[in-house]
Amino acid sequence: MSARPTTAEESPQEPEERPSAAGGKYMTLMEHLQELRRRLVVAGLAVVLSTGASFYFATRILEFLKEPAEERSSSFKLIFTEPMEGVVAYFRISLLAGLTLAMPIIIYELLMFVAPALSRREKRWVYSVVVGATLAFAGGVAFAYYVALPPALGFLLNFPEDVAEPQIKIGSYVDFVTRLLLWTGVVFETPLVIMGVARFGVVTSRQLVHLWRYAIIGAFVVAAIVTPSIDPVTQSLVAGPLIVLYVLGIVLARIVEPRRGRA
Repeated sequence: MSARPTTAEESPQEPEERPSAAGGKYMTLMEHLQELRRRLVVAGLAVVLSTGASFYFATRILEFLKEPAEERSSSFKLIFTEPMEGVVAYFRISLLAGLTLAMPIIIYELLMFVAPALSRREKRWVYSVVVGATLAFAGGVAFAYYVALPPALGFLLNFPEDVAEPQIKIGSYVDFVTRLLLWTGVVFETPLVIMGVARFGVVTSRQLVHLWRYAIIGAFVVAAIVTPSIDPVTQSLVAGPLIVLYVLGIVLARIVEPRRGRA
């Protein structure tokens, strides 16, 4: 029997209308760029609004950031030598607080941008990943403030004993502290990053286990970059948790990585 000819109504769908493996629709390059722009606008507005709201509490936040230094040095005193230095320091504090408050929205928008490439089962992880990444960032900031910052300030403010009195510029101190808090929070996202690349098959948990020596060296290198102090004790306080986070990342990678033979 001859095959029945395909009618116009039964013709195959156009590529942009054909369902993708993720259950959505194929998008053109321009549609991807428009989606990216929309996601960036939403994340940017969240940062701007949270930064503006945080500016009202900048004085209280600065007093909170000063406490570790005041506890380590009785003569600690902040000064400013330029007219705009205080304003810039307050803006930097507000920006750090704004990024922290807007972090859930930033992570959510990032995940929703890549969501069309995910399967229905993977999309169920989006909200869990947002919560986990937010808690990881907040945990990193808390770790930097309560664990890494006090010994670092104790070493730096008291190193030239009985030689000079610390009178730190407010801009230098705020830059010093906010960088440590921000980058430590970012570094604490390591397990989720490892889980993500393992889920997409870039690496496997077995490969990560074999790279443990490089991971330890990398942890100390990152600690040397992130921590403002050069003493080995402070760097070890940061490198130790990084190694633990790497191990946690291996465990998460083992859970989510594609299995051989899985459809």
